[in-house]
Amino acid sequence: MNYFIEGLQGSGKSTLIETVSRLAPEVKAYHEGDYSPTELSWCAYMSEQQYDAVLAKYSEIADEIRAKTFEEDRILEGGAKEVRKIVCYTRIMTDIPGFHKDLEQYEIYNNRVPLEEFKKIILSRYAAWKGDSELFECSIFQNIVEDMTLFKNLSDEEIIDFYKEVKKALSGRDFKILYLYADDVEGNFNVIRKERSDADGNELWFPLMMGFFNESPYAKARGVSGEKALIEHFKHRQELEVRIGKEVFQEQFCLLKSKGYTDEEVKKVL
Repeated sequence: MNYFIEGLQGSGKSTLIETVSRLAPEVKAYHEGDYSPTELSWCAYMSEQQYDAVLAKYSEIADEIRAKTFEEDRILEGGAKEVRKIVCYTRIMTDIPGFHKDLEQYEIYNNRVPLEEFKKIILSRYAAWKGDSELFECSIFQNIVEDMTLFKNLSDEEIIDFYKEVKKALSGRDFKILYLYADDVEGNFNVIRKERSDADGNELWFPLMMGFFNESPYAKARGVSGEKALIEHFKHRQELEVRIGKEVFQEQFCLLKSKGYTDEEVKKVL
């Protein structure tokens, strides 16, 4: 069995991953930013030519870049193959100015890739995944739904239709989606604002998230901005993700109360 851990920011996904790992130590856990066969968040997705250019530009840390690089074959139309380089660039510690910002442009999220190309990348990687006893953080809902909502500006129905394709791509795999449902979205939001602050109490995550939301095509198309609108977006995203789980994945979808589950409940799900 494989497991996907999902839920809003601040719902306790990292804690649930630790719980599952403790209860099922044979399962291999993948976190955001790790190389993952099912997810590309915090990773650069590059052609060989783009990769070679990055190595030349940052030659002083080329060995570190190579150490965090993974290679995959991408199947093109007609059956031809194309090599793609996946660089876990956020795992590379360097003081070189602009390095992380430069590599960020090669991520597939935040409208950096056209919709049809975005879909093909995601579906082809799910179809190629042959994992067993693996545990994934934010690898089936969060980043995809956020991109399709905020940047592709798709309707709920269009997103649900895409997830029907995802289920087909994953056919034959044994997996469950463990979703942490937050009754108090605003309360969780306020907790994570405090947690993701520096030692002096200066918020680090919230200003970035606020700018990210305010500048999105979704917010601009609706003429909304600010904290209240962001919280409403999170509430909507949670309801949409639960709907996808129940309608598309059905018996593979398991709902747990955010920060309110017991080890026995998790054992039952596992």
